[in-house]
Amino acid sequence: MSSAEQSSRGVEQPSRRAVLAAVVAAAVATGAGAAATASADPAETPDAESVPSRPVDHRAWFTYADWGSGTARGTRAVAGARPGLALSASLGTVDYADPHTRTTAGWEYATWTSPVHRLAVPATEAIASWNASTPAGTWLQVELKATYSDGTDTPWYVMGRWASGDQDIRRTSVDGQTDGRSTVWTDTLSLGDASTGLRLASYRVRLTLYRRPGTTLTPTVWRLGVMGSAVPDRFTVPASVPGVARELVVPRYSQEIHKGQYPEYDNGGEAWCSPTSSQMIIEYWGGRLTAGQLKWVDPSYADPQVCHAARSTYDHQYRGCGNWPFNAAYAATFKDLQGVITRLASLTDLETLIAAGIPAMTSQSFLKEELTGAGYGTAGHLMTVIGFTAEGDVIANDPNAADDASVRRVYRRRQFENVWLRTKRHNAEGKVVSGTGGVCYLYFPARPSALQCAALKAVGVPV
Repeated sequence: MSSAEQSSRGVEQPSRRAVLAAVVAAAVATGAGAAATASADPAETPDAESVPSRPVDHRAWFTYADWGSGTARGTRAVAGARPGLALSASLGTVDYADPHTRTTAGWEYATWTSPVHRLAVPATEAIASWNASTPAGTWLQVELKATYSDGTDTPWYVMGRWASGDQDIRRTSVDGQTDGRSTVWTDTLSLGDASTGLRLASYRVRLTLYRRPGTTLTPTVWRLGVMGSAVPDRFTVPASVPGVARELVVPRYSQEIHKGQYPEYDNGGEAWCSPTSSQMIIEYWGGRLTAGQLKWVDPSYADPQVCHAARSTYDHQYRGCGNWPFNAAYAATFKDLQGVITRLASLTDLETLIAAGIPAMTSQSFLKEELTGAGYGTAGHLMTVIGFTAEGDVIANDPNAADDASVRRVYRRRQFENVWLRTKRHNAEGKVVSGTGGVCYLYFPARPSALQCAALKAVGVPV
């Protein structure tokens, strides 16, 4: 669970039924499988502002032209099959006092600042996500500065300080960031009172790349995105009509078998729904950890890769593994894989993805009686949607299971879509609390097939 789940979320989008039908037809015609990797035509990539009817605006920078835009100070665009941004010339050295190691070290740095992006949908929330390589001796910081609808600006907010490993700095969000009108809650920039009509109208995002002084090391950022959304409050959502019936073959891992293991990472496996779900989909796409990467794990533990995922997504400030962008960034450390955080509109959107061979991780909260077959209630939980039955019910790999064999579940369609898409709910004490409003992690190939591109574009993800 992410602390961002404490804020209000929701989405209402037009039907994607026609898109789903086209994707299903293409899948049948081509027999496309999960591992298809044909390149898409970059000219077909839509701009977020070309679909203003969506209440979610997802802008991403990932092409060579993208990295050549904005303002570069000591950074350079890197060409190739996977274009990126790298540190080329140090602007100087700054000291970073790591609050979690209580050590201070000097780091060379350089920056890149995006052009201003005007949101197609004036937003109440914004979430950044990124994909990068950070060799030992390097790390990065992501910041966001928004302009309100009244023309004033937020401060530069830190959305994450990140490295794939933990030998140089401790991966962290930053608490206490607010200007009285907006606040960063772990991984989410949120307006304090949306009822005033104030919105986030535009933003810039800034990358700072760091390396050890005197070296030629560099982080390389392949993808940087921001998802802004306008989220109406609602306790229930419209019912969707069942579409495609398909089940993807996704590895099954239980978080519960790790109970008590490595309690320094959010009290062990009981809280590892997010990294466990991430690892399932990473391995679906072929991502594997080496024996060398896993040698730190106790050899008596089953599924050591889940322990590694927990360590690699742990946010030392939040003290948990549920930081949404940190999970997406972890997924992208695997060869030819990328990850984003976004919001979807309906189970029809999920069906569109499943039809193209793309599973998804959904974040939801519910009482035990609100999701038949779960056997538990939760204030926030990640699970992996892997398909739909002929009746339209949701097939999920739910990591909250006694063992790997019992991870697969079938949840009633109407119940699942409501607990996932609503923004308000009543907890066990009857108090009104927030729901996640369709938050979703999507991991997919660095070079998606044409079918996968069509599905991702249909649900608002730039590729």
